[in-house]
Amino acid sequence: MGPLSILSEFPEWLNLLIALFIGLGFGFALEQAGFSSSRRLAGMFYGYDTTVLKVFFTAAIVALVGSQLLSFFGLLNLKLVYVNPYYMNAAIIGGVIMGAGFIMGGYCPGTGISALSIGKIDAMIFLLGGLAGAFLFAETYPYIQTIFLGNYKGEMRIDEWMGFSTGVFTFILIVAAVFLFWLAELAEKRFSRPEITSEI
Repeated sequence: MGPLSILSEFPEWLNLLIALFIGLGFGFALEQAGFSSSRRLAGMFYGYDTTVLKVFFTAAIVALVGSQLLSFFGLLNLKLVYVNPYYMNAAIIGGVIMGAGFIMGGYCPGTGISALSIGKIDAMIFLLGGLAGAFLFAETYPYIQTIFLGNYKGEMRIDEWMGFSTGVFTFILIVAAVFLFWLAELAEKRFSRPEITSEI
């Protein structure tokens, strides 16, 4: 699994076991960071709590820099890293639907499961809604397949699309993150809601 696979070929059951522990660790980290609270996640869109932006942007940068360092030291072959095929229509429409659900429900699928694990009823309703949406998508897929598969761009990486080297793109992303973190701090001061954040 991952860069460890160069040390030895792991059996499939061990790969799955490692993935299980990584998933449990990720869920535990989400809950400990307070992401099991729908108020904290909704706060991202209302400006009074930008923890989500800071944490996930930081995670993206750490993963990006870490993967490049692993590649530099020969521990990870970036050419073997799977890149999701990019369907522009599906990305735009799906992004709008998921974003709207995120705002209204206060969760994404990962944080919803984290909240469900500690007994949050709103998370249970949110996830049931997600399952209903997945069922509806599967049942209507033959009718929306043309739209879903439209504007196929292949396995596109954003640095390649922009025409930048990986190093230059990483630097730009870090600068953008610093700028967004600064804006996030301003937003929290501007839209502060002590009566909500004190309960999170």
